[in-house]
Amino acid sequence: MKLKNFIKSNLKKNLLTIIFTLFLIFLVIFSSPNLSATKAGLTLWAKNVVPSLFPFFIATELLNYTNLPYYLGKLTNKFMRPLFNVPGEGSYAFIMGIISGYPVGAKIINKFIEDGTCTIQEAERMLAFTNNSSPLFIIGTVGISLFGDIKVGVILFITHVLACLTVGLILGFISKYSLKKQKKYPRYANNVSSYNISDLGTILSSSISNAISTILLIGGFIVLFSITISILNSLNIFDNVSNLLSYANVPQPYTKCILTGLLELTNGLNAVSSLHIKHMSIQIVISAFLLGFAGLSIFLQIFSIASKNKLSMKPYLIGKLMQGIISAIYTYVILYSFDFFYFDIT
Repeated sequence: MKLKNFIKSNLKKNLLTIIFTLFLIFLVIFSSPNLSATKAGLTLWAKNVVPSLFPFFIATELLNYTNLPYYLGKLTNKFMRPLFNVPGEGSYAFIMGIISGYPVGAKIINKFIEDGTCTIQEAERMLAFTNNSSPLFIIGTVGISLFGDIKVGVILFITHVLACLTVGLILGFISKYSLKKQKKYPRYANNVSSYNISDLGTILSSSISNAISTILLIGGFIVLFSITISILNSLNIFDNVSNLLSYANVPQPYTKCILTGLLELTNGLNAVSSLHIKHMSIQIVISAFLLGFAGLSIFLQIFSIASKNKLSMKPYLIGKLMQGIISAIYTYVILYSFDFFYFDIT
């Protein structure tokens, strides 16, 4: 028993050391496919992610120096509080999270905690529905670039937004009846920005610097998980899991795409759109789920930001799982309810 506890204790202490050491070993062993995966990840990031997200990251950083969050909060508090049980400023995090994409919502919420705009519990719930994919990514990258049809992107964006709003409403409803005592943080009576035109140089340099930091962070995660997926493929992990699930009548190509998407969203969506099947609607529904859930890579991006204020990621994880499922259901209903959106080949 003592030996078992000793092994368990040491394994827990050295788990990261074991994982990172194995990662380095597999980098060397599978150097050839890993090199190709690195190039593919960088290409995917440079061609699809940077053009669609980087300009919006700069714009969001610039707006953070204005009074927009404060005045928008005052304007929308009358429905944000009763519907989502969060302060009105949550509407700013939601809107910018939608427009700019991951992980802008998390960065804004992190700032809200630091200036006392919201409580820890409110921030944890807002993380779950204010961090989403941008319209440029969903419509431009996924719809036009990957699927070759703007209608696919429009459907996925509509269901993506509807699903995150649904999650926000559900979490807000549950929180109203929670018995857990919430720790209150002082709200400033006035969070109005004091910056003016004389600070333009500082604002521009700081905004661009922060935007570059964010886009490089995303690129790093895409490359890291591209390599991880390559290693798992080289070890035949995906194939073995797919073979096991095939006994439950789950088609192998779908399984590999979903597993890839659960690790890294962009690679997963690329894999789904590359499937050569007659039933394109299935690909679109799977894409809707992956966009809603977002995957482990984005989870870690959000976690790296949220951990600065020690936010629990449990509400985020539950919320994103709910969003993925709800988004897939909404997408399925639209595809099979309107002939205009019928994509299957007969």
